[in-house]
Amino acid sequence: MKKLMLVILGLTLAATLFAADAATLVPAGNRNAVQPDIPGASSRRTQATNTTFQAKYRKVYALLQNDAELRGKIRKAAAAYGIDPLHIVGAIVGEHTYNVDAYDRLQTYYVKAISYLSSKLTFAYDGEDITDFVQRPEFKKCTMSDSYDLWECREQVWNRSFRGKTVGGTSFPNDRFGATFFQPYYAGQTFGLGQLNPLTALQMSDLVHKVSGLPELDVGDPNGVYKTIMDPDLTLPYVAATIRKSIDAYKSIAGFDISGNPGLTATLYNVGNPEQRAYALKVENEKRRAAGEAVKLPEENYYGWLVNDKLDELKALF
Repeated sequence: MKKLMLVILGLTLAATLFAADAATLVPAGNRNAVQPDIPGASSRRTQATNTTFQAKYRKVYALLQNDAELRGKIRKAAAAYGIDPLHIVGAIVGEHTYNVDAYDRLQTYYVKAISYLSSKLTFAYDGEDITDFVQRPEFKKCTMSDSYDLWECREQVWNRSFRGKTVGGTSFPNDRFGATFFQPYYAGQTFGLGQLNPLTALQMSDLVHKVSGLPELDVGDPNGVYKTIMDPDLTLPYVAATIRKSIDAYKSIAGFDISGNPGLTATLYNVGNPEQRAYALKVENEKRRAAGEAVKLPEENYYGWLVNDKLDELKALF
């Protein structure tokens, strides 16, 4: 019986590995012939600073081109997480083209990181700290030990039980969990070379601790979280971990290998929730197969489209 169980276990493992290896490789390049529409908020933010997307792209490209040390750090982070450095570069380029301007020098990010230790930040909404908020009974099922699963669960509870609702006399905004509790300056603000938001960093804490050996993040220490986001030596492993999660989610859930398409990983870095999006694509393709239709490949958004469009230039950096 024991031998039979071992055989069954071996066959099950082999089947699992075969399924993972059988994922459809998504071709390089863009699926859309023209760039998808750029959100109005990004356009307004760029116009307000009297610049253009092209100028912002050139500025972040120059930062990468002129700083061999930064490129070395990117290579190191990419290798640790088993991804091509172009995935990290794509995320950085997309963020600084469509979000905020890059600083001219890498050193500025280190200075900014230190500055966050001198101010008292909080993760709270309407006077309620996040550490107290997640003790509410609605979160009692979120007992996972892994930081990614834990904060994913808490975000789902937020969307289901609090977002846009009045609970216990408190009206909660119809907004993302991260924007409501984790951005003490103003909603939508992200920071650092990778423009990470604190919730994403908290999700990736255990993976980064395991792979890179960095200290685990503490939601009760917002200053420490922001220093991690701002310090290039600390944030690059988080950028790499976030991308690794997206690649793994699309392979294991939707059956697509996106590891050869930096525009797709950049898109997921921009929009977030890779597991939910992978499940949605899986469901859509199951319906397509049942109807005898061709499966739908993952597609890039405006942000990822730029990365793929500029890929030859970005490759030249390495």
